[in-house]
Amino acid sequence: MAPPVVTSVSPSQGSQAGGTAVTITGSGLTGAVAVRFGSAHATNVVVVSDTQITATTPAGTGTVNVTVTGPGGTSTQNVTFTYTAVAAPTITSLAPPSGPAAGGTTVVINGSNLSGATLVLFGASPGAITHVTPTQITVITPAGSGTVNVTVTTPGGVSNPLPYTYTFVPAPTISSLTPPDGPMAGGNTVVIAGTNLTGTTLVLFGFTPATITGVTATSVTVTAPPGVPSTMNVTVTTPGGTSNALPYTYVAAPVVFDVEPHFGPESGGTSVDITGSNLALTTAVDFGANPATGFTVVSDSEVTAIAPAGTGTVVVTVTTPGGTSTVGLGNPYYTYLGTPVITSLTPDTGSTSGGEAITIGGSNLTFTDSVTFGGNPAAFTVISDNLVVATAPPHAAGSVSVQVHTPAGNSNAFPYTYV
Repeated sequence: MAPPVVTSVSPSQGSQAGGTAVTITGSGLTGAVAVRFGSAHATNVVVVSDTQITATTPAGTGTVNVTVTGPGGTSTQNVTFTYTAVAAPTITSLAPPSGPAAGGTTVVINGSNLSGATLVLFGASPGAITHVTPTQITVITPAGSGTVNVTVTTPGGVSNPLPYTYTFVPAPTISSLTPPDGPMAGGNTVVIAGTNLTGTTLVLFGFTPATITGVTATSVTVTAPPGVPSTMNVTVTTPGGTSNALPYTYVAAPVVFDVEPHFGPESGGTSVDITGSNLALTTAVDFGANPATGFTVVSDSEVTAIAPAGTGTVVVTVTTPGGTSTVGLGNPYYTYLGTPVITSLTPDTGSTSGGEAITIGGSNLTFTDSVTFGGNPAAFTVISDNLVVATAPPHAAGSVSVQVHTPAGNSNAFPYTYV
């Protein structure tokens, strides 16, 4: 078999310390058993194909010939690799020079000749290198204890050491959540009280991280993430570890199906029975923009409230930690009625035997539910908001008061004379 042929090596130069990854091209490379840079054997030799080999350079100096040995012998072509001097790294400062024993601290190492850094040791433990320039390395510390030496390894060698001190950071504890529950959609602010909370990096609601908006030694403020109707454990993570867990409950939004009665006076004061679902944690009841003057939770499906003063037709809403009810199925509307007013009776006199059709003129008469002549009920028909026609009941001779009643109350008394 003919010996292998080497036509090029790329790159064609590298560190005297070795460790440069190179690609050798040529022909007849299948079955190669050795790659040499001068007399030194390369490492990590991989025959990619009959025309390509990858390898890692050994240490060396000057310019050396690159050869490949195969079943047919050793290549004879003059393909060279030049070793270049790489200055040893020097480090001058660590910022910060200390951090928690749990690790995870970002440290900036300043110095010179830091290009190509491959290893940063904190004592015997490697840090995680995240960025390298000729004068600076950014690294995340591993866990440790006490004071350890930090060194940097590059193709030029190992740097001088600098001390880094691991400090004890107490584990966080949490004592309360305010509020301890909230809507499934999340987005609400929760204040977590506790101790040793400085440096909080993570707050979990179950397995979902919350958005941290503020941190002090004794409190963490977060925006709750979305969830499902259930109770989740909340934990806080700091450089000192992870806290104990406290329960947080996601609450389904309340629903209002109906209110009874649907009408009441503009002055308010009517007791209204509200039915729906998810009402057990009610914190507020509103009639339109006005809060109820009081409410009582009867069950998860019922709340009674005292209507405030108001006008027009409004939506009755219930607010819980799960949010505020919205208009859906059902009839959650409440209408404020003006007090009924009588301005005329036509005719205003009639027989003691009754039976006359009396036209009652006035205002706010649409929801008339009774008409009385001297306290005696009369049959009636509502024509419009301004007209009601009633049939005068029998009565002794004399003048009596006619009144109209609606859910807003009694009208003024208007005289009617029996003759």
